[in-house]
Amino acid sequence: MKKNSRRQFIKSAAIAAIAPSVLTVDQPKQILHQVFFWLKNPESEADKQALLKGLRTLKAIPQIKKLIIGTPAATEKRPVIDNSYDICLLEYLSSVEDEKAYQVHPIHKAFVEQCSHLWKKVQIYDVEVME
Repeated sequence: MKKNSRRQFIKSAAIAAIAPSVLTVDQPKQILHQVFFWLKNPESEADKQALLKGLRTLKAIPQIKKLIIGTPAATEKRPVIDNSYDICLLEYLSSVEDEKAYQVHPIHKAFVEQCSHLWKKVQIYDVEVME
């Protein structure tokens, strides 16, 4: 009985030791898709509301796990802070493949078609989450 117990222990320990590496090998990395918009007419509340309405339609895209819309925070001004944009969009996606699918989704294409006349500049930062 000792022999079987010891073999079972060694087998269990070996499986436990390699399990974390096996589980993480093929795990896709989450993508944070950050989009900063500079409006053509930043003083126009109608243009701002039209862009916000368009951005909210993106919530219906199934690849988006979480969507956050915001404006520059009233934090202390420092040389490293860029708060020159008007509206920011932050999306959480499960993988690069989901980001690719999002880009060609009909709702995203419609948003760009209907709202691109509102902005003078768009800057995108895609982040692959490490941990």
